[in-house]
Amino acid sequence: MAGLDLQGSEVQASEGQQAALARWLDHLSAVKGASPRTCAAYATDLRRFLGFLAGYRGGAEGVKVLATVSQTDLRAWMAYERDRGLSPRSLARALSSVRNFMRWLADRDEIDPTVVLSARGPKYLRKLPRPLSVDGAQEVIADMGEAREGWIGARDLAVTTLLYACGLRISEALGLTGQAHPLPDVLRIKGKGGKERLVPVLPVAREAVADYVRQCPYPVERDAPLFRGARGGALNPRLIARAMEAARLRLGLPSTATPHALRHSFATHLLAAGGDLRAIQELLGHASLSTTQAYTAVDAARLMEVYAASHPRA
Repeated sequence: MAGLDLQGSEVQASEGQQAALARWLDHLSAVKGASPRTCAAYATDLRRFLGFLAGYRGGAEGVKVLATVSQTDLRAWMAYERDRGLSPRSLARALSSVRNFMRWLADRDEIDPTVVLSARGPKYLRKLPRPLSVDGAQEVIADMGEAREGWIGARDLAVTTLLYACGLRISEALGLTGQAHPLPDVLRIKGKGGKERLVPVLPVAREAVADYVRQCPYPVERDAPLFRGARGGALNPRLIARAMEAARLRLGLPSTATPHALRHSFATHLLAAGGDLRAIQELLGHASLSTTQAYTAVDAARLMEVYAASHPRA
């Protein structure tokens, strides 16, 4: 893939393996819609794996030899990465990268990926989402509406309202163009991997965006970004992060009160109100239900906090 360095390992993979890796990255980008950051992470994981194999086996080999990767090879690679200081979570991600690459090779070069696909990854504790409380989320939205006057304040309020009311990622909110205005009852959002989903739009979000558009000095153009920076270009997500930083300092909220925490709050509060887990998965655009299930652990943890704080003690 153009712009990605595939030569960084101490021992280089063979030219054939590097060419296969480049084709896979092109496939991820062009067909699967993977972001440049995702492709770069995959490239790093595979570059290190292939480089390790070359060194471990005494020299670089072709693509076909990947069919002979054994459990012993995989255990040695994972031990090497652990010794290098890679965390269990990062190692699990690297193994997932290797599995995806081998699965892709299997479809094209008749490589049997069974050994790699059946390899057990390291166990690790998943980080739970860190949502705001209902009151905290409402305080942030209210603060956004009062912190700055004029169209900049209206813009920041509109974006954060979309994150909390619709559960959007910041990239999804800032990816909206003028074509989305006025906001419909249901938005069609293109999320990670190009996957599309339908998201209901609450009146409060529609009104916040409409108010921003009324005050914005730049015209709404069908193919231009809906949310603009001060000079009229696309709004940088860092500016929303800074607005959230200022809000949490004013309100005394923890450092986890970020724009993405508003999306977590959307899911957690919806679940606490009786929302169906499958429906929440669809609204968030999660590919796997297991990702959404993390919010059930958050809900249970909050319940235990309330129990511990309120239960009478002898």
